[in-house]
Amino acid sequence: MDSWWDLGEWSGVPNDVLDIQNIVCPFCEERGDFSIEHHAEKQKAQSTKILNFDTFKCGNCTNYIMIMWSSSTFGKVHGRVMLPYSLKIKDYPEHWPDTVGRYWLQAKKNLRDANWEAAALMARSSLQIALRGQNAEGKNLKQEIDDLATKGILPNIMQEWAHNVRELGNESAHPLPEQDPTNPQDAKDIVKFMDYLFEYLYTLPKRISEYRERKNS
Repeated sequence: MDSWWDLGEWSGVPNDVLDIQNIVCPFCEERGDFSIEHHAEKQKAQSTKILNFDTFKCGNCTNYIMIMWSSSTFGKVHGRVMLPYSLKIKDYPEHWPDTVGRYWLQAKKNLRDANWEAAALMARSSLQIALRGQNAEGKNLKQEIDDLATKGILPNIMQEWAHNVRELGNESAHPLPEQDPTNPQDAKDIVKFMDYLFEYLYTLPKRISEYRERKNS
């Protein structure tokens, strides 16, 4: 988004109003147990667009949260931002392939627990599953990466980074007795690369498709 006035316009969740039953407390993780403490709203000049600012109190832990939300101007969806946000590792987006998402989650959780070799290995696995889901051909991961680059599915810079993920993952998958530990920053970097790659392979096409549907309707 380039402006908070775009909240809910490009992507969002179903319904054009905020559904408290689906809000999870970032402190105690209780779902839907809130009372509203304060409401304010601001309408954009010369527009029907409204930003809502709601403060809620959790009925379980009594902590407070603030949610800024806005309904879309073109359909029954809304976007929302919650403060503070939950530090819990979120599930993968529903439009990702399940196998890719499961390995990605394991990579994230291993980062949280400082299991650097395991994080690198899971990142490598999620990479290979994603590439094979794009019909990559080859006898090994190196060839599969280069095959998708040749076909134009992977840009050159992603091809280079994908090989970095492959190489670091290989060290964890086939360790040697004298091998040095995986560098924590390397593990963090390659897992972050997976975020960008899956945004490119799955999320961007979905957003383009949603945009085209909106324009056609």
